[in-house]
Amino acid sequence: MNKRDIVIKSTTYLRGPNIWTYCAIIEAVVDIGDLEDSPSNTVPGLYERLTVWLPSLVEHRCSPGVHGGFLMRLKEGTWPCHILEHVTLALQDLAGVPGYGFGRARETEERGVYKVMVSGWEEEVTLAALYMGRDLVMAAIDDLPYDLEGELDKLKDLAQDLCLGPSTASMVLAADERTIPAIRLSEGNLVQFGYGAKQRRIWTAETDQTSAIAETISRDKGLTKQLLETCGVPIPTGRAVESAADAWEAALDLGLPVVVKPVDGNHGRGVFINLETRAEIEAAYDVAVDEGSGVLVERFIRGNEHRLLIVGGKLAAAAKGQAASVIGDGKQTVQELITSQINSDPRRGRGEDQPLNPVRIDSAARLELTRQGFDADSVIPEGKAVLIQRNGNVAFDCTDDVHPEVIAMAALAAQAVGLDVAGIDLVAEDISKPLSAQGGAIVEVNAGPGLLMHLKPAQGLSRPVGRAIIDHIFPGDENGSIPLVGVTGSHGTGNIARLTAHLLNAHGWRTGRANTDGLYVGARQLYAGNAANWDQARRLLLNREVEAAVIENNGMEILTKGLAYDRCSVGIVSNVVYSEIFKSPEVAYHAFETAEDLIKIYRSQVDVVLPHGTGVLNADDSNVATMAQYCDGEIIFYSLSPDSSVITTHLAEGKRAVVITQGDIMLLGAASQQKVLTLAELSLPAQPLSTETQREIMAAAAAAWALGISTETIREGLRSFK
Repeated sequence: MNKRDIVIKSTTYLRGPNIWTYCAIIEAVVDIGDLEDSPSNTVPGLYERLTVWLPSLVEHRCSPGVHGGFLMRLKEGTWPCHILEHVTLALQDLAGVPGYGFGRARETEERGVYKVMVSGWEEEVTLAALYMGRDLVMAAIDDLPYDLEGELDKLKDLAQDLCLGPSTASMVLAADERTIPAIRLSEGNLVQFGYGAKQRRIWTAETDQTSAIAETISRDKGLTKQLLETCGVPIPTGRAVESAADAWEAALDLGLPVVVKPVDGNHGRGVFINLETRAEIEAAYDVAVDEGSGVLVERFIRGNEHRLLIVGGKLAAAAKGQAASVIGDGKQTVQELITSQINSDPRRGRGEDQPLNPVRIDSAARLELTRQGFDADSVIPEGKAVLIQRNGNVAFDCTDDVHPEVIAMAALAAQAVGLDVAGIDLVAEDISKPLSAQGGAIVEVNAGPGLLMHLKPAQGLSRPVGRAIIDHIFPGDENGSIPLVGVTGSHGTGNIARLTAHLLNAHGWRTGRANTDGLYVGARQLYAGNAANWDQARRLLLNREVEAAVIENNGMEILTKGLAYDRCSVGIVSNVVYSEIFKSPEVAYHAFETAEDLIKIYRSQVDVVLPHGTGVLNADDSNVATMAQYCDGEIIFYSLSPDSSVITTHLAEGKRAVVITQGDIMLLGAASQQKVLTLAELSLPAQPLSTETQREIMAAAAAAWALGISTETIREGLRSFK
């Protein structure tokens, strides 16, 4: 290799919680060769080039923990892999990739070789950002030109193709704040929140409570109006028409001006407003008839368009529209003025971070221009204002201005159609006043409403609409969790998983089990091979039958895939014994030499225990016992040595333990002792239970106890286990 280069030797995608962090990451082995001798403070101009290309690096706090912390490190002197970590994160952020912003760079035992870890929801996007970051850092080191804009456009395109859209991402991030797990179910925006029988699903802004009937009603504007009128919701009067001539007759009956629009169109296509002449109305009909299955003519309501987002009968956000105009300069045509004065606004575009659409001269805009005596090629006199688009661009936040009676009417409209999440379109001159006081009306009810206008408004506050939807589908303390037991350790874990699942089934939960024996739901086998892996465990979490789950995780699976779940109710660690498998080329750069080195692997199971959950740890293994400090929940130790210092200290602190004393399995608490049964009840006289089997029994009993299963059920479950 070129000795002055950054070479990415290998990458591993860890899809779940792992030895580094709780989120999915790319773990890369990176060789910087002779650049090991070139920290950033020895490379002339490196700081300046990086900060010009990526000014957002000032937001990275890094180890100093302050704003601009990474730039402090860059000035003082840091190494290329550390720079690569931060540049990769910055590029993902600029490309609009949602995520958690986790990054680390760590030396290995080989000089110049590092491990670089960066978070990323989509493997392909994060890999692209990593390699792009590598090229950018090398260009900065060698003082070479770099087409940042062009390369960033490619990364943005890739992110838009592969990552969740901003609306769905806002819900996933909101769920994470409430410790609600999320699983992407498709390449689109179908996402599962929660596990097993407690799961809920969303598809952008539609939930699994959004009925197909309600969605169909919302697409039929005539039926929607009928239902709204029945409930007393103010609507514009109007009717369906059969021809251009009929449209004119309807307009005369309703009174001019009117609106002409498709019966079931969307995105504002074919909608014409404030029409006053027969020629305008008949021309509008000819366009609208091609945009839907029929045409409506309605009374024109004066005022601005507004969109109210109703979630579970409550207002989550509101936005209003704004007219688009140009000012003539005596030189440019209307089309040129639109380009220079309107579409040059960086808030306009087709990207998911641009709340305003570009303005184009469509049929509605041509009608507005004709009214004013112009067309697209007209040169507008200096100082002359020309209206291009009367409405649209509903992206200006007005949530705090909405009158309570308007909110009530919008909620009633959503209820009348049957939508739990609805975008209510209304026209009013002043949203802070009741509709009845100003002749305002609700004009449409939309299923699956867009959220971007509320997340990234063109003006005003961003609203937490993703959180509103999550709070709606998981009210109160609900979080989609099921009793989930994770089991790891060097050996004995298969038996612990099998026995624990048996006890949970005995309690009455339909329990899923993924371990070395296979994949099971209750007594039904779904997979006959070794199911102690990420893919099979994930199958359990997707299964709506599963009311509780027990998942076995071996050390190599944690190292190379991560855990299949974000959090668990109970985390069991049986023991930590060194194995030569941890010298394999797949994990060579971790440099595991002793059992103590393996603690960082197996403690991952303890790290993900919920605050109200329990870590079940083998007190007879000092490497396991030390993991208690990493658990956010309670600890239940189990031991064959009830008088050991670990157990006596633990009990003295008012905590729980499971021990075997004089052949009896005992559940010990702060002020109670419960005998489960005698070991002799579980073994043949000539075949006493091994010490390993005794520990497996205690671990399973402790897990069941932690989940609130009664002593009697544990006793009968142990007796009936084969």
